Amino acid sequence: MSTRLVTFQADTNVVSAMAVLLKEKISGAPVVDEVGNLVGVLSEVDIMQVIVQDSYYDESVGIVGDFMHSPAEVVSPDTDIYTLAERFIKEGRRRYPVVSNGRLVGQISRRDVLRAAEEMLQHKK
Repeated sequence: MSTRLVTFQADTNVVSAMAVLLKEKISGAPVVDEVGNLVGVLSEVDIMQVIVQDSYYDESVGIVGDFMHSPAEVVSPDTDIYTLAERFIKEGRRRYPVVSNGRLVGQISRRDVLRAAEEMLQHKK
């Protein structure tokens, strides 16, 4: 699980958020409120709505809260690797925010699950 995350707030300008995703070479980020509670997730696909909106309407682009997915699909810190693997397969997600008592504590990716599986398999030898 990663604990050092890029996050946004719902009132962040969506064009600024797009620039951050591109600069950091990430495909999405959690959206939190002022005390760290998860309120949504913003992905590349969500931001592509900005392009579509801009092509049809000549209006200001908006804020992250206008485009993010909410509520976000989350996992708890104690979710086991097998359950995570099944969810990644079934739901096709790249990552899940890890939430404890409503507060964002990290993010787990498919690669994190593979690393944990590799470590488990190494110990079985």
